[in-house]
Amino acid sequence: MGWTLGRYFFFRYVTITVWFFIGLLALVFLIDFTELSGRTTGLPGFTYGTALAISGLRMPMIMLQTVPFVGLFSAMATLVSLNRKYELVIARSAGVSAWQFLLPCCIGALLFGVLSVGVINPIAAHAFSWSEQIETQLRSGKSNAVSADAAPWIRQKTSAGDTIIGARSILNQGLEMADAVFFVLSPQGDIIERKDAAHAFLRDGYWELRDVKVFRDGNIESLESDRVATNLKPEFVQERLARPETIPFYDLPGKIEVARSFGLKANAFAMQFDSLVALPFLLVAMTLIAATVSMRFARMGQSATMILGGVLAGFLLYVVSVLVKAFGVAGFVPTAVAAWVPVVVAMFFGVTFLLYKEDG
Repeated sequence: MGWTLGRYFFFRYVTITVWFFIGLLALVFLIDFTELSGRTTGLPGFTYGTALAISGLRMPMIMLQTVPFVGLFSAMATLVSLNRKYELVIARSAGVSAWQFLLPCCIGALLFGVLSVGVINPIAAHAFSWSEQIETQLRSGKSNAVSADAAPWIRQKTSAGDTIIGARSILNQGLEMADAVFFVLSPQGDIIERKDAAHAFLRDGYWELRDVKVFRDGNIESLESDRVATNLKPEFVQERLARPETIPFYDLPGKIEVARSFGLKANAFAMQFDSLVALPFLLVAMTLIAATVSMRFARMGQSATMILGGVLAGFLLYVVSVLVKAFGVAGFVPTAVAAWVPVVVAMFFGVTFLLYKEDG
């Protein structure tokens, strides 16, 4: 296949992918903005400009989750449109095989994955952290509403005794907490003191609390700032509290190495890193799955059952990837295996099916 035809197929795929991405972005933004406005419209300081800013900052993170589906549907749409205009028929009649005109689509999918990991992911991580900070400021002052099933909790042990720490929001990759609660325990395990802080920052050897209410012996004392001693290291807190999605791809190897040097498994960070590395190849697998149901001749019609089967196969691949990813985070299987097995299996399935249909 010549360069001209290959470039035409490639840019056709890129154009459809961009339109799919923009359309889905607009739809997701509208839904997220509507849902966020409904939840925060009664809070003091709420403005629609703030809601727009929060939703806008969330969009890169949400769109990063939809990248596999964008790759699947754009590959389907590209092949179906080429088929309906008899362009694939003409290419086949000129001696171009299915593998040749699928190559530009696979290259486009691979580049789309690389762009998602190398560009969208770092932007999404920083933007999402920023949106969390804005929303936390909007919701500040609700520390008494923290419940055990809604907040992450950790327990620290020091020479002064044990302390149970919880927070409504985890910011700055786990090094800052909003609406934090500190329960100070006696040697017998009884709660002897509670400290509610609007913000808590992990410093070297202590937690710095700001805007604090101290509950002790039935009395309430308000303080501008306070300290709680700790021996927790930032790497431990990040591994326990930080969401792996909020850490940029380029920072993950360093976080994993440092966490493991402290004896932590860092499975969540390792799983996130391996999943991002495998993402471009997952998009190639999605393209091959789309090809298995989208390359029939237009004169034979596009079977709705076949196309629906391709959509279901794509969703099944995504669900299996998420399920195996959970096994990797839990440590049941190595993270690299959890990230790559669904991709490799899907690629073999697509290649085998196409070999059977195209080459006999």
